[in-house]
Amino acid sequence: MTPAHPAHHARPPGRAGGVARWCWLAALLPLLTACAGTLLPKPAPAPARFTLDTGPAAPPAPGARVLPADAPTLTVDLPRAAPGYDSRRMVYQRRPQQMEAFAFHEWVEPPAQMLAPLLVRALQDQGGFRAVLRAPSAAAGGWRLETELLRLHQDFSLRPSQVRLSVRAVLLNSATRQAVAWREFDVSVAATGDDPVAGAAAAQAAARQLANEVAAFSAERAR
Repeated sequence: MTPAHPAHHARPPGRAGGVARWCWLAALLPLLTACAGTLLPKPAPAPARFTLDTGPAAPPAPGARVLPADAPTLTVDLPRAAPGYDSRRMVYQRRPQQMEAFAFHEWVEPPAQMLAPLLVRALQDQGGFRAVLRAPSAAAGGWRLETELLRLHQDFSLRPSQVRLSVRAVLLNSATRQAVAWREFDVSVAATGDDPVAGAAAAQAAARQLANEVAAFSAERAR
């Protein structure tokens, strides 16, 4: 009896077939990597940052100011900030009572912190104090100025848009800690355009104006 023929088994692929497949994979790998890169989320662009300080003002006219012998010394506390204005966000308003923030524009520091050097510079230029110090200071001043940032935002409900800056200032006697005088300052400056860059420039102008008003108020009350 003739034995049955053994079943034919599939032969393993030859060397040439394996090399070809590896070549295809090597060729496809850069394409797969490029496709995967395009599918990954791209990092958000860094926000543009702005400051309230545009640098020192023009120097005073020649001739030193002559201060009276009893000219006071003033210590300026770091301004506080009302809720919503205590971060680096640049906020704006399109509807009453509704505040929003720009996504790609912000301040370099919280606005209240940037107001402090502006106030000190304006008070020094005012010339009503023998010395103007920034708290904390080891030196004792006869007077102390406390301020609070109440609002700083760009209002798009008006055309052109306007920046509104409001600050409450309180002048205290350092020895008695009693309030001698207080006042709320409100400054509005029209922006040259309806965008955050124009709003930042208007905020810088508003900050200079407000600092000069606070300095005049403090010098007058301290007399």
